[in-house]
Amino acid sequence: MRRYKRTLLAVALATTVVTGTAGWASGSAQRAVTGPPPGTGAWVEDRSLGRELPHPATADPRQVAAFFGGLSAGQREGLAQRHPLVVGNLDGVPVSLRYRANSHAVRGTAFERLAASGRQILAFDPRGRGQVAEVYGDLEGASTVSVIVPGADIDAGTFDREDNPYGTPAGMAKSLRTAAGKGSAVIAWTGYTTPLGVGLGAATGELAEAGAVRLTRFTQGLDAVGTPAAKLFCHSYGSVVCGLAAATGELTASDVVVLGSPGVRASSAKELNTRVWAAKSASDWISKVPNVHFLGLGHGSDPTAPSFGAHRLPAHQARGHSGYFAPGTDSLHAFAAIAKARPVAAATGGVR
Repeated sequence: MRRYKRTLLAVALATTVVTGTAGWASGSAQRAVTGPPPGTGAWVEDRSLGRELPHPATADPRQVAAFFGGLSAGQREGLAQRHPLVVGNLDGVPVSLRYRANSHAVRGTAFERLAASGRQILAFDPRGRGQVAEVYGDLEGASTVSVIVPGADIDAGTFDREDNPYGTPAGMAKSLRTAAGKGSAVIAWTGYTTPLGVGLGAATGELAEAGAVRLTRFTQGLDAVGTPAAKLFCHSYGSVVCGLAAATGELTASDVVVLGSPGVRASSAKELNTRVWAAKSASDWISKVPNVHFLGLGHGSDPTAPSFGAHRLPAHQARGHSGYFAPGTDSLHAFAAIAKARPVAAATGGVR
C-alpha cells in the first residue's frame, strides 16, 4: 500500500512539472496535427501528367521517390508550383525541389521570414501552431545527417527564436553543425504538435504518439532520397517521440540520443531497436520529474540509469535544461562525435 501511495504521489507531481523547454509555464491542451498535408484534395484531382499522382496518405516515401525520379525537370517544377504545400511536405520528394516548393509556400503567411535567401526549408505546414523543418549544411552531399527533435513549447514561430539559442531546435542544429564540421548536415525538425507548458499534454503520450508517426515517415523519406541513416538528437519531450518511434522498428536511424529526458516509454534500451545514448545534467530540473508510467501518466524509466542500458554521455558542463548544445561543453563535444560517427568519451570515462 505504501508503494502504491508513493506511485500516486509521483504521478501527481509528474503532471505539475513541464517536460519541455519553457519551465514553469501555464498549460494548454493541444490537438495533434495529423494526416496528409494541406492541398491534398487538389493534388489528388490533378491529372495534368495524364496519370494519378501518388496519394500523400497512402504512398510510402520510396514510391514517392520513384515517381519523381521518372519525371522531367519541367514536370517536377510544375507540380511544385501548383501544389507547393504537398510537394514541400511529401517525404520522398527530391530535397532541392522541397526547398523551392516551401520557399513559395511560406510567402504571404505569418511565417514569411522562412523564405529569406539562403534558408533551406525541408518541410512547412501552417496548420495549428505551424510546423517546420530546416536544414543546416548540404543535405544532398552530406556524409552524415543528424536530426534535432525538440520538446514542448516549440512550433514554427518559436523554433528559431533568438532569446534562448541553445534551447531551440534551430539553435541546437546550428551549434551541432558547427561542432561536427564539414560533411555534416543537421536538420531542425519541428514536425509534430508539441505540448504547451504544464498540463496533461506534457505528462501523457498522446502528442508523442502522433509525432512518432510523423518522425518515422520523415526518416524513411530521408532514406528514400539517398541520405545516410539519420542520427536523432531528442530533447526533453522530444525523447518520448523518439522512443515511441524507435520501438516500432520502422524508424530509419542509426542512433538515438536522448538528453534532458523525462523517459522514453520503454524500460530498456533494447526495446528501441537501435544504438541509444543518454545525457542528463545534474543541474537540469528534469531530474525532479518522477520516472513513472502509471494510468497513462509519466514516461517511464530514466534513460541515464545504468539499468536502462543506454550509452551514458557526459554532461557535467551543461547548465540547466537547455544548455546541452552550448559551445565548449562536454555534452556538445560528445554529440559532435556521434554525429560524425567517431569514438565517444563516456560519462564514466573511457571511449565507446
